[in-house]
Amino acid sequence: QVQLVESGGGLVQAGGSLKLSCVASTDNIFSINTMGWYRQAPGKQRELVASITRGGYTNYADSVKERFTISRDNAKKTIYLQMNSLKPEDTAVYFCVAAPPTTRLDRGSWGQGTQVTVSS
Repeated sequence: QVQLVESGGGLVQAGGSLKLSCVASTDNIFSINTMGWYRQAPGKQRELVASITRGGYTNYADSVKERFTISRDNAKKTIYLQMNSLKPEDTAVYFCVAAPPTTRLDRGSWGQGTQVTVSS
């Protein structure tokens, strides 16, 4: 079982930046392959924001490309999401997710979420 703890959310004005962090706790580091961030806004479907594999391959939602950057420190079992040029539509609860090899990311372990609010 992987425990995930997110931090870094908060309130920011449009155009500002935030950096989210997610630390994974596990006795078996090989139980984690892909990690990523989902978000869910009130009344909207959950969506994948960005993901990164153990080898560093990244994937982004079209809505955040060129603005958000996902990175990973395997030694620290931590991923980050640098969010720049934030827009009000980025307001959501952001969840960290981690999946073992051969498992779809959204079927892995989930963190409790961190609120990101962007004011106009």
